[in-house]
Amino acid sequence: MSSMRRVLIAVLVAATAVFALFVTAGTAWGADDERVVRMARPTWDTGWFQAEVYGLLLERLGYRVEGPVTMSNPEFYAAVAAGKVDLWASGWFPLHDSYIEGVDSVEVVGTQVDDGALQGYFIDAATAEAYGITNLGDLADPAVAGLFDHDGDGLADLVGCEVGWSCAATIDHHLSAYGLTGTVEHVQGAYSPLITETLSRHRAGQPVLYYTWTPNWTVGVMVPGRDAVWLEVPFPSLPADQASALERTAIAGIDGCANDPCQTGWPPNDIRVVANSDFLDANPSVQRLLDQVVIPLEDISAQNVRMVQLGGDPQDIRRHAEEWIDANLAAVSRWIETADPDAVALKDAAGDAAASGTLRVAARPLPPFVIYEDRAYSGFEVELVRLVGAQLGMDVEIHAVDTVAKQIDDITRGVAQLGLGGVAITGAREEVADFSVPVLDSGLTILTTTDDSRGLGDRILSFFSAIASSDLPWLLVVFGVAVLVAAHMIWWLERRHNPDFAVPYRKGIWDSFYWSVVTMSTVGYGDKVARGTRGRVLALIWIALGTLVFASFTASIASSLAVNELRSEISGPDDLLGRRVATVVHSAGESYLPSIGVGPVVVDRVDDAYRLLSEGEVEAVVFDAPVLQYHAAREGAGEVITVGSDFQRVQYGLMLSEQDAELRERVNLALLDLVESGVYGRLHDGWFGSSS
Repeated sequence: MSSMRRVLIAVLVAATAVFALFVTAGTAWGADDERVVRMARPTWDTGWFQAEVYGLLLERLGYRVEGPVTMSNPEFYAAVAAGKVDLWASGWFPLHDSYIEGVDSVEVVGTQVDDGALQGYFIDAATAEAYGITNLGDLADPAVAGLFDHDGDGLADLVGCEVGWSCAATIDHHLSAYGLTGTVEHVQGAYSPLITETLSRHRAGQPVLYYTWTPNWTVGVMVPGRDAVWLEVPFPSLPADQASALERTAIAGIDGCANDPCQTGWPPNDIRVVANSDFLDANPSVQRLLDQVVIPLEDISAQNVRMVQLGGDPQDIRRHAEEWIDANLAAVSRWIETADPDAVALKDAAGDAAASGTLRVAARPLPPFVIYEDRAYSGFEVELVRLVGAQLGMDVEIHAVDTVAKQIDDITRGVAQLGLGGVAITGAREEVADFSVPVLDSGLTILTTTDDSRGLGDRILSFFSAIASSDLPWLLVVFGVAVLVAAHMIWWLERRHNPDFAVPYRKGIWDSFYWSVVTMSTVGYGDKVARGTRGRVLALIWIALGTLVFASFTASIASSLAVNELRSEISGPDDLLGRRVATVVHSAGESYLPSIGVGPVVVDRVDDAYRLLSEGEVEAVVFDAPVLQYHAAREGAGEVITVGSDFQRVQYGLMLSEQDAELRERVNLALLDLVESGVYGRLHDGWFGSSS
């Protein structure tokens, strides 16, 4: 019996050990599985900042973040419902209501932006004021619609949504409901280059009509109430799947709208996290975190402007998110403490994605590398890539992006295989992408005005500037004192016997002053002359001295003007010291100029630098040589020139995936063939002039 008891005890101990091992292993696997978050983000890069913020927050909660993987709306909602991804931070509601209706495996969590995501129609403020346009229905008038006709088809060009976006159906519905299909064309295509072209038209003084949303960088550039006017719609009308939101389309407190509340025609949207329900059930701390997070609309919009204007790389967007976390550390700490008081933050983790597909190109518009006009692409690198495609026997498909970060993302996930648009080869970029052999070896250069472009006003100012900077003011003082002394001496010597120098003093001194001036200048009209011996001796001495004084006076003017003319010539970086020089923010020029002692005037866009130069606010512009040379040869021909040799070497290349070494090799061989055949040289000279 005792032996049986020992056997039973041994079996129980063994079973317990096996069970404990199983539970421990199972718990460890479950913990590892539950501590990973698979994130997605939208195809519009204005939503990437929020994705980075949420990723950082989840890492502080102790989760390893995989991704985020870029997905379209249909792709994400299908994937999250199937449990293939866990969440994203870019749900727009009610706009995305149709994606989650009747789907039990998806849950909307928290409210990142409450009723702040707005959409609507805009025109430039100048045209609105000039023609009294306040309502989209005003475009039913063909004369009004014709103001916005840029392609000559008689219809107003409304830059709207890309095909497949949820907003596209709403715009088409509005045009039909308001009877505008006969006067307004919904212009659809790649939104980024279309809206960029629209803003360029506005800067050129042309009327513009467009759709946009908040948060978006466009409202930071075309500020409603200052640069743009928000158009109301004639009456509320929405597609059937949004009919429940009809009463919410009139929004109060909108800047740039004729009425308050403003009938925008679009309900305000909440920006919310969308997550897989099973994931949330298994990770309650994540749900508690997501329920709390709020990112102010103003912060999102400000980051979007920074990203687009500065051409943000992926690390820039990540840095913007880290800076936002640091600036809101008190709220972040409170969110983490509420979600999980025992949370231990993890370090950054990144996911990888492989590239595949055909020869598709993500292009960032930057003349002369990439130009997008009249819905067509051109430019030095565009033509070069088409030649490469021909060498490889492949068609080239191009789509536009706003930032280098979006190019890298498109290449990483296989949407594109090449990135172009004046992308400089840098160490930071080579860490996340690969490059072809350099397609252009250039640098910085200097742009300044031509002599012929200087107007009469500039020349007059230059004349007086030369005088003010010379010894002439002191010579004038000496000249005046000498004339007064000679006038008093001649009056004193001639007053008693010469009627030309009258008495009393108040009358005679004026005559004497007149004599002193005309004698010194060797004009000598002869109407007043010295008659006495002592007066004539003084006259001879004064003529001799006056000739020297007057000669010195005229020589000073001539030399000052000559020196000023020599100083006005800029031929290289050494001539920039002490001058007002413009460059573009975050460019090589901004880094270089302080190194030679020049504090630059920094602008957001190179077009702003051109304007400052033409208005005389700066004397030169320092920026990428290909860009300035292109401008000088075309838009600025006859008004501006580039001077001196290029400096601060910069190499530009075609960006490729690190995972596609075979394509890189084929592209490089095609480029070398184009160089050896002379085709590259002819293309280069056609865009930039003959090579030096």
